[in-house]
Amino acid sequence: MPPEPVGPADASRRPRYADIATFARLPRLDEVDRADIAVVGVPFDSGVSYRPGARFGPAHVREASRLLRPYNPAQDVAPFSTQQVVDAGDIAANPFDLGEAVAAIEQAARELTADGTRLVTIGGDHTIALPLLRVAAERAGRPVAVVHFDAHLDTWDTYFGAPVTHGTPFRRASEEGLIDTTASLHVGIRGPLYSRQDLRDDERLGFAVITSDDLQDEGLPRAIERMRARLGDAPLYVSIDIDVLDPAHAPGTGTPEAGGMTSRELLGMVRALAPHRIIGADVVEVAPAYDHAQLTAVAAAHVAYELISAMAPRD
Repeated sequence: MPPEPVGPADASRRPRYADIATFARLPRLDEVDRADIAVVGVPFDSGVSYRPGARFGPAHVREASRLLRPYNPAQDVAPFSTQQVVDAGDIAANPFDLGEAVAAIEQAARELTADGTRLVTIGGDHTIALPLLRVAAERAGRPVAVVHFDAHLDTWDTYFGAPVTHGTPFRRASEEGLIDTTASLHVGIRGPLYSRQDLRDDERLGFAVITSDDLQDEGLPRAIERMRARLGDAPLYVSIDIDVLDPAHAPGTGTPEAGGMTSRELLGMVRALAPHRIIGADVVEVAPAYDHAQLTAVAAAHVAYELISAMAPRD
């Protein structure tokens, strides 16, 4: 029998604000002999097209995660007791060479998942989803379903001729055959586009769309129903750009758009993913320079916590 999981530091014995921050005050990877889920940071934002600063996101989210607790009543699960969750530190990525950075992220993710560990990655900008999806599809042995929470489609072709940026990862992933084009979708899309062709291209690349307006008009239960029907039973990768939230809930991000989801709506949709086979996830685009009172970081930390809870084994 494997040893009992090592959980977070006991807040009744060591204050939450003490010690160097790991995610949810969990043990580091080098402090345990195995990991079912590794939370890993990617402090990288060389793929952004507007406001920079997401390279500081992983540390900011870790700080905000100090208040997370061991039992999740919304999902009726103790996610740190039923699986070994660790903080695996950060993946170092070259800030001056985007291609080299993407290759380094891919290689590090491959090494971290070699023994079956699943990753919950904290970015960093959304460029990192491409190398992470390459490894997820490789581990699954097939294209994976993707549910992508974002204000933006991120299926554009290029920016200034660059094919790999934070606005292009899902186009490249579709072209590379990494995603299941019958079981993938965006949630929370809103705001202006370059042209109607953006939507045509996105559909051709294999994505259905639940817009922010759909959530407003149809309600959360219907959105969850549509999402789960689309995903089916394929292995699932979850990618969450924090700008899916309205700037009132998440001001600390690089490309904010008015009219977004509430944090309650996003947490509800993530919780609804628990019956699905989540093989990896990311939470990206937290830019602390534009945050205040840790609003964005708190939201991101709770989203990551709900993902880890949804990935926990059930009785």
